Amino acid sequence: MAINTLLFDLDGTLIDTAPDLAFALNTLLLENGMPEKPYADIKPLVAFGGKTLVSMGFDCDELHPKFDSRHQRLLQIYTDNIDKYAKTFEGIDDLLGVIKAKGLLWGIVTNKPENLTHLLLDKMDIKPDVIVCGDTLEHNKPHPAPLLYACARLAVDPVSCLFIGDDKNDMLAGKNAGIKTVAVAYGYGKVTDDWNYDYLVEHPQDIQELI
Repeated sequence: MAINTLLFDLDGTLIDTAPDLAFALNTLLLENGMPEKPYADIKPLVAFGGKTLVSMGFDCDELHPKFDSRHQRLLQIYTDNIDKYAKTFEGIDDLLGVIKAKGLLWGIVTNKPENLTHLLLDKMDIKPDVIVCGDTLEHNKPHPAPLLYACARLAVDPVSCLFIGDDKNDMLAGKNAGIKTVAVAYGYGKVTDDWNYDYLVEHPQDIQELI
């Protein structure tokens, strides 16, 4: 069946959000009289969420008495600066133009919370045909429910879709939903063979060859 829909993960696939998350963590560390962490150390962890960043930055776990307040402050800093450095990855804007020109549908399926997802997309003036977030449903990726929900909202057959992501859980979610998966080598995750992807691309432009 011909591809008529492309679904994307958000962070590390569609938009490069790591610089703003690194900014939020380092701002929090400086507020607490601690030295900043190198961006290279922060970038691989951003996919695991704010709590992981707090744990890394302060070398503590969630049992620490200040953990929750630090996590909430991190989220506030990030929310206030959500588009400070964020940008679409090189080639994504051209890809979205091709998708529109071909009359295809596209959407975002992310584990990022709804409030942050919609805030970021609004500020960057990105308007997909469907958005499914980490708290939209009871389950999030790697469960297939978010992808199947996106397909239902668009009234498309999962076998006519591609799901594009930079994490092993994205590939697993796609497999669970019966959707062909595209792993991106330019994202935050280090792609390995055990991801069990259908396609591997080095650059967003390569995705055009699949549609």
